[in-house]
Amino acid sequence: MRDETVRLALPAAGDATERPISIAIVAMGGQGGGVLTDWIVQLAENHGWAAQSTSVPGVAQRTGATIYYIEAMPLLDGRKPILSLMPTPGDVDVVMAAEFMEAGRSILRGLVTPERTTLIASNHRSFAIGEKIAPGNGIADKGAVTGAIGVAAKTEIIFDLNALAIAHGSVISAAMFGALAAAGVLPFSRESYLDVIRAGEKGAKASIQTFEAAFDRVQAGPSDVAAPAQPAQTEARSSPTLSDPQLAALLARLTQQLPGPVQAMARAGLRKVVDFQDVAYGAEYLDILGTACTADRNSGGAERGYAFTQAAAKHLANAMSYDDVIRVADLKTRSGRRTRIETELELSQDQVLQTTEFMHPRMEEVMGMLPAGFGRWLGTRPRLLGWLDRRVNRGRRVRTYSLPWFLALYVVGGLRGMRRRSLRHAVETAHRDQWLKHAIDAVGINYQLGVEILQCRRLVKGYSDTHSRGLSKFDRTLAAIKLVERRDDAADWARRLREAALKDGPGKELDGVIQTIKSFA
Repeated sequence: MRDETVRLALPAAGDATERPISIAIVAMGGQGGGVLTDWIVQLAENHGWAAQSTSVPGVAQRTGATIYYIEAMPLLDGRKPILSLMPTPGDVDVVMAAEFMEAGRSILRGLVTPERTTLIASNHRSFAIGEKIAPGNGIADKGAVTGAIGVAAKTEIIFDLNALAIAHGSVISAAMFGALAAAGVLPFSRESYLDVIRAGEKGAKASIQTFEAAFDRVQAGPSDVAAPAQPAQTEARSSPTLSDPQLAALLARLTQQLPGPVQAMARAGLRKVVDFQDVAYGAEYLDILGTACTADRNSGGAERGYAFTQAAAKHLANAMSYDDVIRVADLKTRSGRRTRIETELELSQDQVLQTTEFMHPRMEEVMGMLPAGFGRWLGTRPRLLGWLDRRVNRGRRVRTYSLPWFLALYVVGGLRGMRRRSLRHAVETAHRDQWLKHAIDAVGINYQLGVEILQCRRLVKGYSDTHSRGLSKFDRTLAAIKLVERRDDAADWARRLREAALKDGPGKELDGVIQTIKSFA
């Protein structure tokens, strides 16, 4: 459910002003903040006002938004005013934020005040780099921003402006322009706003449709919103669907074999595993999950909603769908990926898409693709391995959609039929079985500890170095759990270990918890 607020106290159209009207816009690259600024300046100048805009660019990708600042006012006795170059805290009439956390930052900067400011913001999230790179769930809680908006702004217009723009084939700047018009902060007619958009050539039709939708949305109030339809995505490689007879048989088996509370998660896990490999691999997933469910039943899991089996259904699917070279190549050559990129970039039919990606495979990834016996043999030849690594272990810039590279990736992605005989699969399977045995042994003694051990699989994710670091933390965490598994509070310690491992990349907090355990174990 989206948090949506539209609270308006509209000024009378045509009111004159003896001081500049100040507007601050915070937007990220690609959201049209500069276009929106130009529209507002043009709107004011079309009515004979003096207008001035400045901008302070943000840095890097999603570490900071560009701040655009506009001041505009009518000429007084033919004299041009002196306008400010930067917003002053407590002296901004309108703040427009193209992302929800940017609205929060505007509040922290003092730009939004309850006596003066109309806040127009989209409540969708575009995650910052710090949120994306956290080993666990690094997404910031937007509850603090939601609470602050209710007391910080004089007027609030908050809804998903980005979804509305996407639904009409435009960008968020057009939706924000429509919301500004509906707010009535500037004493100009709706038609005046539309004249500014019409003066542009590229994308004017879609921008007008988005403007109209946003204007009507604000006027209608928070209850008149429908979620936009999301574009369907197709895949070049055939992903099994419910119409596949073999997959349908597995789904029927799932329904008969597993209790009701587990089935939704198990269906999602089954689809993921089959998409990763094949239907036979999906049958193996159900076999293993059935073993976990039996242990759950024997441990009184029915009284606990089968929490152990639900955790197994989720984390087992992730463990069986590890990221290897074959998987990465497969995903990069799926047509759905290209379609998604084209949609996000809003490419027209006369534009050509080319992507350049940085790939840095290590010799370990190449060895993982080899047959298990040959890969182990190669691992015992350090000089040969070093010679090969010097030729493989280097960064490459890959043009994914050039014919040579696409064919190479497509061929590698098509090797999944050989995956189950590979060294990487043998290693992953042994590691997976050891983890599951530990959890199943634990659940018969301490139910919650068994669940916590399953959830430790969250530590293992990603590819190459990222996977190696996560796996190292996972192994250290399970080793520390063994030191306390006979204690009554073992589940609490297991949770502390996992949360410490997820909290920071270097693992210093995890080391601290392990040292504490060793001090009394």
